[in-house]
Amino acid sequence: MTARLAITPGEPAGIGPELVVQLAQRPRQSCWVAIADPDLLAERARMLGLPLTLIDDDPDDLEVDAPGVLRVAAVATSVPAQAGQLASANAAYVLRTLDLAIDGCMAGDYDAMVTAPVHKGVIAGTGVDFTGHTEYLARRTCTDEVLMVLVADTLRVALVTTHVPLLAVPALITRDRVSRTLELLFGGLRKGFGIEQPQVLVAGLNPHAGEDGHLGREEIDVIEPVCRAARAAGRDVIGPLPADTLFTPARLAGADAVLAMYHDQGLPVLKHAGFGRAVNLTFGLPIIRTSVDHGTALDLAGSGQADAGSLAAAVAAAETMVMRSKEIM
Repeated sequence: MTARLAITPGEPAGIGPELVVQLAQRPRQSCWVAIADPDLLAERARMLGLPLTLIDDDPDDLEVDAPGVLRVAAVATSVPAQAGQLASANAAYVLRTLDLAIDGCMAGDYDAMVTAPVHKGVIAGTGVDFTGHTEYLARRTCTDEVLMVLVADTLRVALVTTHVPLLAVPALITRDRVSRTLELLFGGLRKGFGIEQPQVLVAGLNPHAGEDGHLGREEIDVIEPVCRAARAAGRDVIGPLPADTLFTPARLAGADAVLAMYHDQGLPVLKHAGFGRAVNLTFGLPIIRTSVDHGTALDLAGSGQADAGSLAAAVAAAETMVMRSKEIM
């Protein structure tokens, strides 16, 4: 079974296009299709001094191409892209590449999509309601509930809240939201990783997990009741635990995932443990989507210093999840 992966290079002024060019130099196990401006990829290859042969994609062709060859579903940038120099006119191009990847996955033309980083500010600055890939994919696939999960080696971290201001987080920590997030996490671990009975560690929201209510009541009023109900339903859930000690080796031993309450509670630890080789997954979508663990790095664009390790890991994760889904089917 050969997987067809749609790869979107993200912000054209960032490092995404050159990461795709670097990745194209490697042997592969599946059919990769870059949804991008071929002129942009060719120009970035010239800047890096890397050989690159671009061929038009044929949806019926499942051939695994040789290193240095890359299939392209062509989409033209609105204006010529300059490495390191943002252009708001190209926000529409970025969204177009995402839309084609999403639609292709929904139609069965691609088995999964792998995304390089976009610049949220540029897209939002054009008036589009855009807070990130995760939320955009949910809207475009008409999915009510999705879950952001980052993976680095054996460490998996899921988030109850994602791209929201810290001030807004406490109001979003409700029993219903935490409970639904736990269910998405358990389902994703089973479907995406084949873990039938996952063990999940749940972080508290407040320092010291609220310290019996002295530092906040979210643990008492919200998180502990959800964990208790999950355990009563047969789930292996431990928590709420103080976030400052949850990520110690002794705590993580035997655990399959951590559920953090907000973005910067869980992700700094994961990225410290595996930055450059971590993968961003979205559970709950009707399609398989993986992504890199970093941003657009405008200061590195065109320099040849950007590391394609995370993009390679995202591709490998997508291939594994596609194969698992085909086995289940």
